[in-house]
Amino acid sequence: MKLKAITAALLAAAMLTACGGSAASSASAAEQTGDLLDQIRARGEIIIATEGTWSPWTFHDEKDQLVGFDIEVAQQVADKLGVKATFVEGEWDGLFAGIDAGRYDIMANGVEVTDERAEKYDFSDPYGYIRTAIIVKEDDDTIHSFEDLAGKTTANTLASTYATLAESYGATATGVDDLNQTIELLQAGRVDATLNAEVTFYDYMKAKPDAGLKIAALTEDASQVCFPMRKGDETATLRAAIDDALAELREAGTLSEISVKYFGSDITQAPNA
Repeated sequence: MKLKAITAALLAAAMLTACGGSAASSASAAEQTGDLLDQIRARGEIIIATEGTWSPWTFHDEKDQLVGFDIEVAQQVADKLGVKATFVEGEWDGLFAGIDAGRYDIMANGVEVTDERAEKYDFSDPYGYIRTAIIVKEDDDTIHSFEDLAGKTTANTLASTYATLAESYGATATGVDDLNQTIELLQAGRVDATLNAEVTFYDYMKAKPDAGLKIAALTEDASQVCFPMRKGDETATLRAAIDDALAELREAGTLSEISVKYFGSDITQAPNA
């Protein structure tokens, strides 16, 4: 009897080892292929970088839950991929660095496609379209166009599209951590303007109608909001899978519903489409 018990125990241990080895082998095989989608599915989660401080794109609600347009769209995409969406919050400047280092798989943070970024990163199909606004104090009468930014001071996160655009028109950009700090500097008169998404301005004014701010000018063309990821063959299947997921969500009307929920309007359709 004792010999049978020992034999049974050894067989059970062997089976457990085999099962564990199978799971480990699957994860290891995914790593060896270098295919990021395989790795994501093997681990059962997609790691998504976001700020968590930029309402209504990515922010914390009154219950301190991470919510927002980007958050819900990314969660829906993760569901389509059959994995969990795991969000890692950080300051804007560090999010792209985390993509570079492989700490994050994609970034969901209202990221606009620029020529410079497209040289370094691959992007999903767009899931949003936005115009950039110059925001000033409501009694400011010196800025009416982007050309009027010459010699002015603005506040934005330094690696953002908005800071780059302001500087291209001759403004001096002051670095900040988030939107709230930007608005504080503007209201205090320490900067002349800030550039941000038109929809972000409307959302802010809806929450704080007495903020004393206005839009001085808007870009004519809308920029594309997409998920950035590392450039290379290893991300090709992930990019294709995300594009398929976005197409399904757009066809089902899910993207539009999420947009209306957070912006009060549909920013997911291309202008003049």
